Amino acid sequence: RLKRSGLKVRFCTNESQKSRGRLVGELRRLGFDVSEAEVTSPPPAACRILQERGLRPHLLVHDEVRSEFDQIDTSNPNCVVIADAGEHFSYRNMNRAFQVLMGLADPVLISLGKGRYYKETSGLMLDVGSYMKALEYACGVEAEVVGKPSPEFFRSALRELGVEAHQVGCLAD
Repeated sequence: RLKRSGLKVRFCTNESQKSRGRLVGELRRLGFDVSEAEVTSPPPAACRILQERGLRPHLLVHDEVRSEFDQIDTSNPNCVVIADAGEHFSYRNMNRAFQVLMGLADPVLISLGKGRYYKETSGLMLDVGSYMKALEYACGVEAEVVGKPSPEFFRSALRELGVEAHQVGCLAD
């Protein structure tokens, strides 16, 4: 119905363990008519920030979303990007992110969300926000949150659509 209306449409997700391609594939199998270009997710929003600011991240992200950062220079990191890295949230990997941040004169920590936990079939799981807070505390920095509920995340979706916030509306039955 939205697509038939002729309105510009954007689907926003805080998914940071799946690439947009995989997420769109799953949605299509469920019967949704959606393309990658219509999906705003934290990894591409973070990539825009990295490119705009000339940042080279140390990535602590899930393997599934690494491909979203393929066009980003990760040599000689001058910031850390953290996402829901799942099993990659090991002491070794967290300590490496900590070391990168502590080695910077002006440390930048970008988080693709700030959830405390989420539920899986096996039970509750720590989310990226818990690990983000650990790095904030240890390094004395405040993370820039790129995913939901960050206003910047929603502004990035508006930029992709080429509209201003005051031009946004919703359809009602």
